[in-house]
Amino acid sequence: MIDASCLQWSERSVIRCWLFILIVALCGILEVPRSTAQTSKGQTVINTDLARAKVYLHVGDYRRAVEACQRNIDQNPSVEAYVYLAYVYQATDGYLAYLAKQEDYVKVEQLSLNLTAREVIDIIDPSNVLPRMAQELIHEGLRQQFDITASMANRLNRARTDELWLEQSGWRKAQPDSWWSGVPKEWQW
Repeated sequence: MIDASCLQWSERSVIRCWLFILIVALCGILEVPRSTAQTSKGQTVINTDLARAKVYLHVGDYRRAVEACQRNIDQNPSVEAYVYLAYVYQATDGYLAYLAKQEDYVKVEQLSLNLTAREVIDIIDPSNVLPRMAQELIHEGLRQQFDITASMANRLNRARTDELWLEQSGWRKAQPDSWWSGVPKEWQW
């Protein structure tokens, strides 16, 4: 009897060991997809920032478009990320130039408020910036930020930067009166 119970006990122990090894192995296998999910989640965040920036450009919310591209740089610093931010500065300046050409200074003032308003207090205490002055200030600030961002992209990879600028040049030619409200299709935001 003692031998039979020892045999049963050792069989149970072996089965338990094999179950333990199987569970550990399965946990190890299941761990790989989790890390892949985390990676794809990180990529989704980047794509989400760019997707949001694209929507913000479309509706004319240039401040949020800049912020979304800056978050994209924080998540994924790359030539493309810097060029995308530089493009948003350029798109904002393009929209500003369009408004100035149309002499639509009410919308210039709205753009100025969009770029500076960040708090609820701005609703009841707006900045009283004259629209024509705002146009010049915004234009100069955008040019400076564009130059800085574009030079950062060039330092990372000049050839890739040039490729991206060719794509956006084609986009601008195809959309001469509204290019600033979107991004080149090749960029897949």
